[in-house]
Amino acid sequence: MISLDNSFFNQNFKTENQQVFLSVLKEKNIELYIKREDEIHPFVSGNKFRKLKYNIQEAKNQQKDTLLTFGGAFSNHIVATAVAGKLSGFKTIGIIRGDELGVDIEKTLSKNSTLREASKNGMKFKFVSRLTYRNKTSKDFINQLKNELGDFYLIPEGGTNNLAIKGCEEILTKEDNKFDYICCAVGTGGTISGLINSANEHQKVIGFPALKGDFLQEEIEQLVNRNDNWSLQNEYHFGGYGKYNSELIRFINDFNEQTCILLDPIYTGKMMFGILDMIKKNQFSNNSKILVIHTGGLQGINGVNEKLKNKNQELIKVQ
Repeated sequence: MISLDNSFFNQNFKTENQQVFLSVLKEKNIELYIKREDEIHPFVSGNKFRKLKYNIQEAKNQQKDTLLTFGGAFSNHIVATAVAGKLSGFKTIGIIRGDELGVDIEKTLSKNSTLREASKNGMKFKFVSRLTYRNKTSKDFINQLKNELGDFYLIPEGGTNNLAIKGCEEILTKEDNKFDYICCAVGTGGTISGLINSANEHQKVIGFPALKGDFLQEEIEQLVNRNDNWSLQNEYHFGGYGKYNSELIRFINDFNEQTCILLDPIYTGKMMFGILDMIKKNQFSNNSKILVIHTGGLQGINGVNEKLKNKNQELIKVQ
């Protein structure tokens, strides 16, 4: 595990590609590797580190002392920003969707491991209604927040902006040129945009959206410098963002049992389910080499397990 400090954001590094051995891969003559971006840091993991790297540097360049960002109650991005801020010398503010959560903050923190960890790392919260939250990109709303909270460096919901994409362009290395396909989960589109921009000419990038709907296609098109090397698989969202079922939980546990690689039920679990389903359906040609980006987000498992426990359902096994 790599430690995170002020100087670390100035460094470049590459993460391990771990080969996965499953019977279906042998049967279809396909090589599959997982890039272990999840091992960068326990909380500023995977694509969160990549997205924050150049934003942290820019905040320092602008001599800001506070980072402000947006997220839901179980947002990995909220935790990552809180931890990165603390370790880089910034105060942090989270604008959280759901004003009801702020009625009894102690009760909320006792039941929500995500917000509890963010608070533990010094993040201050402003809880807003879902209607108000929709204004998160409005200049008027941002100015209102500055009038109320003071000056800050703004990081958008999910962390995606041009600096985030620049960071995600560093995920692939020269050693990854041997792969035919690059696969990743998709939330706001920043990670896949970086991969699309940095992929080799012969490589195809496949995204697996965690959100329901086709709107991401157009949004990603606005972020990338090419549109001939990528596609989205929209049928593996399991009902939409934050949705999951017993089949997905069982898949995550089985996959972990066979590979010793833990996936999360919001992003990477759905992606890997989709990849293996496509392989079974012969949607990858024989002799294909696939690189899967593990974008982290494993800290969110605690919150999901709390919900599963309350419903007396199978939990995600964390070793």
